[in-house]
Amino acid sequence: MPVSVGELFQGARLTPTQRRIAHCLVEHSGKAAYLSAAEVADLAGVSQPSVTRFAVALGYEGYPALRRELRHMTGGPSGNGKRNAMQLALQAEAEHLGRLTDQLERLDDVQKAADLLIRSRPLPVLGLRSAAPLAAYFGYFAAKVHPDVRVIANGGTEMLDQLDQARAAGAGAMLALVLPRYPRESLDAIGEAKKAGFRVVAITDSALSPVAHEVDVVLPAAVGTQLVFDLHTGPMAMAMVLLQAMCDAAPESVQQRLEEFEAAVARRHIFVA
Repeated sequence: MPVSVGELFQGARLTPTQRRIAHCLVEHSGKAAYLSAAEVADLAGVSQPSVTRFAVALGYEGYPALRRELRHMTGGPSGNGKRNAMQLALQAEAEHLGRLTDQLERLDDVQKAADLLIRSRPLPVLGLRSAAPLAAYFGYFAAKVHPDVRVIANGGTEMLDQLDQARAAGAGAMLALVLPRYPRESLDAIGEAKKAGFRVVAITDSALSPVAHEVDVVLPAAVGTQLVFDLHTGPMAMAMVLLQAMCDAAPESVQQRLEEFEAAVARRHIFVA
């Protein structure tokens, strides 16, 4: 690591744990600037919050800001050479996941969303246009732990009918997956759901998304924009984190449904492995 980066830690009043983190970043200089806070914590043998406090002790808002400074100083990880457009796109996606990892240090919103969704019977899951595959993916796995998941992937009056039917059946909450370029019908559906009394959780690309101020809980996860079509790795990861939190919110009923599913799988010989 260049001397200028090593000097970044000099003169700061660091605890023994923080000095351990600083030593780790120097020791792993070839890749330190591209590690998430969780990865640095693992390498240094400390907790992830310790890495965040270390960055704050150095005067940064958080670890992502420190990481950006490290990248600027090092010019990127050694030995990689010039990266092509495909590599840069995936590198940017890895950075999005790193920021999402840091964001999930606080799980308040995820847990609030999970509590709302696991209790809703049925559970409508809205995903139009580019979000439709993600809604189907979430819905497939959610159906293993929730008794009545209803994926809404088509717009128009059919979508409104499905919302009405879900409400009549007792639904109290809805998950909306809304990704750029933000279909107008998705916003309309959220408006209709709110009028009907639904609590709405949205997974979207940013806290500044058009739906952010229209829902009860927003769970932002950036999308990749460096290829012709967006990469949705971040929103998919957030969806699975949310589903895990739903499982954690109702462990007994979830375990029962999983056992029933596995019994059905064995009885019907659904999988070959």
